Amino acid sequence: MADLHRPTRRSILVGRGANRAIVRTFLAALLIWCAGTVAATGADLYRTKVTVTGQGEANRIVGFGVCLEDVLIKASGAQKLAGDRRLAAYKSKAKDLVRTFSYRDQFSGKPIRDEQGTRDRPYDLTVEFEESRIDEILKALGLKPWLSHRPSVAVFVEMEHGARNYIVTMDGTQSDLQRDALLAAADKRGMDIVLPSTAVLAKSSITGAELRTPTFSALAPVAAEQGGEVVLVGRLVWDDRDLGWATQWQIDWHGQTHRWQIRGVTFDEAFRRAIGGAAQILSGNGDPVARSSSAAGSKLR
Repeated sequence: MADLHRPTRRSILVGRGANRAIVRTFLAALLIWCAGTVAATGADLYRTKVTVTGQGEANRIVGFGVCLEDVLIKASGAQKLAGDRRLAAYKSKAKDLVRTFSYRDQFSGKPIRDEQGTRDRPYDLTVEFEESRIDEILKALGLKPWLSHRPSVAVFVEMEHGARNYIVTMDGTQSDLQRDALLAAADKRGMDIVLPSTAVLAKSSITGAELRTPTFSALAPVAAEQGGEVVLVGRLVWDDRDLGWATQWQIDWHGQTHRWQIRGVTFDEAFRRAIGGAAQILSGNGDPVARSSSAAGSKLR
């Protein structure tokens, strides 16, 4: 997995022979390194993917509708569009807005298991929409595309599941599933995120206790060292009653601290809403709305 640290530009003195080979190798690695942290821009904001079963038209049409909602959120930064009833009419005609689409077999290289050959195989359906048509829909919804600079978000997340308590890092094996979920959520919302390494946490003496009552002025230098321009702090606590995670999030932007909560969700969904909520704030689309899959319960411990 690509390192999430952002390297700074520096002059490189190129020698001859072996030195040049070393530099070429270094530069090639550097390009791959940087590629892991580039946020979606331009046409990428109008492209997304969804998992569908088979390549039949019926499932493809449904997939187009799901992708349309995701692209409207991704292009505008407005997480509040998720589940918006006004989108139903547009989603029913999503096929007419598609520029290109393609499939990737998730089981590529594995034997076919069903009698139809591909009927039951999962595919990644990647869809790119016409930019002008998406912009028109956003305008009709009172929104606009977020084409200006998208700040890189340094994410500090504490996980608590019974006796287990840890912070999600870029290199720790304990939180590899959460790390992957956060990166997927960032890609889905067109955001660039960085996570702390275990070495950075140790060096900065950052623990879960510090994140429960975060001091953003103290976290900002740590975030900046990784290339983060703004800090998002989260805490997820497993709730046996909801059979899901109770989460709370904080972000400081333009001198104002924004807070919101999400309850009774998987950590994948919690991260999608958290990154989406941060994007909504940073794009100027307002505060996220606290959501719950169950009735209001006790606060996070």
